[in-house]
Amino acid sequence: MFMSSVLSVLLLGLFPVAADIPPPSPPLASLVGVPIAPPAERVSIDRRLSASGIIVMDLASGQTVYGMQADIERPMASLTKLMTALLIVEKHGLEEWVTVPKDIAETPGSVVYLPAGERFTVGDLLSALLIASANDAAVTLARFHSGSTEVFVQEMNARAQALGLSGTQYANASGMDDPRQWSTPRDIARLVSFIQNEPAIRKRMSIKGTVIQSRSGQAISLAHTHALLRANNPLVEEGKTGTTNAAGQCLVSVVGKEGHEYVVVLLKSQKRYDDMQAILFSLFGSTGATETPVQDTECAQGGGCPAGASNHSQITP
Repeated sequence: MFMSSVLSVLLLGLFPVAADIPPPSPPLASLVGVPIAPPAERVSIDRRLSASGIIVMDLASGQTVYGMQADIERPMASLTKLMTALLIVEKHGLEEWVTVPKDIAETPGSVVYLPAGERFTVGDLLSALLIASANDAAVTLARFHSGSTEVFVQEMNARAQALGLSGTQYANASGMDDPRQWSTPRDIARLVSFIQNEPAIRKRMSIKGTVIQSRSGQAISLAHTHALLRANNPLVEEGKTGTTNAAGQCLVSVVGKEGHEYVVVLLKSQKRYDDMQAILFSLFGSTGATETPVQDTECAQGGGCPAGASNHSQITP
């Protein structure tokens, strides 16, 4: 009798009665009163695209409507600067003054020739970073924020981890080729979706160009590196480019029509704007009329530029 009682007690722990099983929890969205986005319609792209990594994500729902090798890690070139910009706007005001480092002329790749010792606002350096894809702006902001680019990179990786970007790793703030730096189309699309909450970044990803000015009055003209934005394509709302020898042609675009928006990420493309126009046609039935010819003027950082192309902006004394 004693042994059967002990066995009964032990079995109760192994096999709980049905009354002890809680009912399934309702979806999180229903608990907070947030409607669940309807399924996004998949997109078919008939034309062969030159990019090796592609994602088209519905911005409202976060659902993928088209993807090709979207979770494969690749070099991302200057799309790196999206994380650089995020760290800065999360911690600094746009009107803070920043002194350009004395050794800034040693910065390789795409630059706007920031004058050493001059002072620019955070907002103006963000413009150089996101509009002209300036590596010297990336280095200046990284050192301003963290004291060194090495510490800044540690913060970049910590922020990526906090955002759940498990396929992303950073090794520098500008996007220069490095075997320790990579991302995936999906991670980049998620980052772009997240930074839609940052007006300072969105503004600079959406304008054709601007002029920034140092505290002493030295002006630098900036032109956007995204050719479809420069050409005023009505379907393209925001963008960021990246080009290196290892990464090839990379492109981020936020596109939309009649309130329906998508994030498009292209990695390792050979003809990024041909790819983008094919995607625009598949999404909207139109490539979008442009006011000027679509001309890709960004060349690989550290590599040779084709005739007529330039990574540099105009400086006015």
